[in-house]
Amino acid sequence: MAGTHRASFGEVEKLPSGRYRARYNGPDGRRYRAPTTFTTKQDARAWLSMQQADIVRKAWEPPGVVKPKVTTFGEFAEDWMAYRDLADRTRGDYRKLLDQQILPTLGALPLASITYDDIRKWHKKLDSKTPTLRAHAYGLTATIFRSAENDGKISASPCKIRGAGTAKRVRKIRPATLDELASLTAAMPDQFKAMVLLASWCALRFGELTELRRSDVDTERAVIRVRRGVVRTEGEFRVKTPKTEAGVRDVAIPPHMMPVVVDHLRDHVGTRADSLVFPAKHGGHLAPSTLYRHWYRACEVSGRWRLRKTDEPGKPDMTFHDLRHTGAVLAAATGATLAELMARLGHSTPQAAMRYQHAAQGRDVEIASLLSKLAAG
Repeated sequence: MAGTHRASFGEVEKLPSGRYRARYNGPDGRRYRAPTTFTTKQDARAWLSMQQADIVRKAWEPPGVVKPKVTTFGEFAEDWMAYRDLADRTRGDYRKLLDQQILPTLGALPLASITYDDIRKWHKKLDSKTPTLRAHAYGLTATIFRSAENDGKISASPCKIRGAGTAKRVRKIRPATLDELASLTAAMPDQFKAMVLLASWCALRFGELTELRRSDVDTERAVIRVRRGVVRTEGEFRVKTPKTEAGVRDVAIPPHMMPVVVDHLRDHVGTRADSLVFPAKHGGHLAPSTLYRHWYRACEVSGRWRLRKTDEPGKPDMTFHDLRHTGAVLAAATGATLAELMARLGHSTPQAAMRYQHAAQGRDVEIASLLSKLAAG
């Protein structure tokens, strides 16, 4: 060896080949050398100077250490979806929100770099004409960021826009009156009349009704046993259990409906215990579109049809699911307690049931008027 040249940091050694090797002691006490030799002493010292500068500004890392890959929001969101136990319908809804509302703007950004300003600008660009969709998109984004915070991927969630995850109901539901309910039922085909009545008087969901089997209807006790529901996702029907324990329930059938239920079982339902109570023509599950073809006509006949100010055709001001709202308000009007409403409707929290109680309280003026009529004989 021709000799070793020591500097204030590290050392440069001339090799027999005439090239130079640079070595230094790292902050961890270990000795490191350059991954290659140098043609001149100045080049070797320049390399040592760069290592010393990294140490001073605390950017030094041991040679050979692979830096962790920067995780984007989109990558974390995909992992979040993969490891969540979600219902089929919920997973499908989240997928649409991510693909259409969230990932196009936030997906490629590094997860840890996203700031409140980024979230605020993204949220501002979401369509304000669809407040519910906008609220759902923000709510999902906030949930994913909370998971990232809990996992230690970020120090704090940037989703801090107050009230952005909630939306006021754009369409106010007007429950059907008893006359309207009778008219709606009469306008439906025979195989769907009992379905309309059970949706209203028993406040059953469409998915619960279309998965009912003959064995779920106890005509002796006048009870419907709700144990399953069916959803249509990705073009196929999937039977599932209720999302909460409260959804598994027995619903008493009002006595005045029993003749209709018995007749329907006799005329439109197969004899096997697992025969669907409201089957499609091919015998499988009934698609919502099939029902709605008849529902639209029934709404028009019954006066539940909203005309537009333009020459465009009108549309119903009541969905089939609104029948459940009607049934909940009717149940609340009987004086049912909050706990009783929750049990009948299959709610696990009191907030939704309280809405129906409030709606029923709005009938107080009508009730007072009827009391006066009673007093007048």
